[in-house]
Amino acid sequence: MTKSLNNHGYLNFIHDYYRTLGFHEILVLYEGHVTHRVMKALTTLVDEQLELSNESELIRRRVYHVMVESLQNISRHAEPLHEHEEAFSCHGRGLLLLDKQDQCYNITTGNIIDNYQIDELSEFLAKLNHMDIDALDDMYKHQLREGLLSPKGGAGLGFIDIRRKTRNPIEYHFPRVNDRTSFFIFTSKISK
Repeated sequence: MTKSLNNHGYLNFIHDYYRTLGFHEILVLYEGHVTHRVMKALTTLVDEQLELSNESELIRRRVYHVMVESLQNISRHAEPLHEHEEAFSCHGRGLLLLDKQDQCYNITTGNIIDNYQIDELSEFLAKLNHMDIDALDDMYKHQLREGLLSPKGGAGLGFIDIRRKTRNPIEYHFPRVNDRTSFFIFTSKISK
């Protein structure tokens, strides 16, 4: 009897979840390990959906580009939680959500980061949000020529390029998971 009640509750949860996704026009929701094959599959799926909805080539390219940059960020920089009961227990695991609104698409990613990274990352993203397009272009070129690479190979180019391509402020949050890690939520808005 208990098992059937649990299954019934779970099926209701799935149905409610499905209705919520449709109500918010969520086109893609993925949680898992981000590999090259996963990136290719997700970008192909999204491109086909945007083509079917007669979205312009420019918007399709921007969505594709921002998705690739955002997923590469997870693949290269997502930290494991080191707690077996947590879903994000391995390097390169994260979340991708693409939703459509009247005048824009939002690409949101989430992944685990070490707490010591929050201040530097927050300052960098805030700086990007306050720069105009010419300053962003200059910063991008400078980083290409002289940027110092982090131990994982990043020079902030992905964030700079996302901000340049979208021309919209980046939204970011760092909900704390535990004393060592936080969940980095990063949203890029692509205006139509």
